[in-house]
Amino acid sequence: MFAGLVDAVGPFAPFVGEAQARVGHPLTPGSVAGVARRTTRRTIRRSTVYVARLPTACVKTSINGTVLWHCGTTYYQPYGGRYVVVHVQ
Repeated sequence: MFAGLVDAVGPFAPFVGEAQARVGHPLTPGSVAGVARRTTRRTIRRSTVYVARLPTACVKTSINGTVLWHCGTTYYQPYGGRYVVVHVQ
């Protein structure tokens, strides 16, 4: 089944070296930059709920470098002159 594929790739085998992924570069799975980027994406999720003004007694906070407003049990993120409700996990 794969005989034709192996024959087609065979002539290029001398030109293909070993994989060059290095830990520490931003695009590798084990790098610090990659882990921080994925953690930020997993931590703060935007909803589809927007408000024009924040409720009273909100506190400005920063989570993973993102500025959020914490109002009671709800978090808001500034977005285009409005605020979007975000879920922090």
